[in-house]
Amino acid sequence: MIFKVLYQEKPQENPKRESTKSLYLDTETEAKVRDLIDENTDYTIEYIQPLEGKHLEFEENEPDFKITEFNK
Repeated sequence: MIFKVLYQEKPQENPKRESTKSLYLDTETEAKVRDLIDENTDYTIEYIQPLEGKHLEFEENEPDFKITEFNK
């Protein structure tokens, strides 16, 4: 399943809408998404959204859509 993760890059700063970024992960569960983010970044997760159907189709057509892969 594809998940959209909204996050803040700098955990020491107060979250601001203007600095919220997003990435997309292809994994089995939301718990796995959290594990991948925790293991590979210092990001503060704001929201994790599963994407499917028309919503996934819409996101795939966005110019910034790219599945993030973390190298181990």
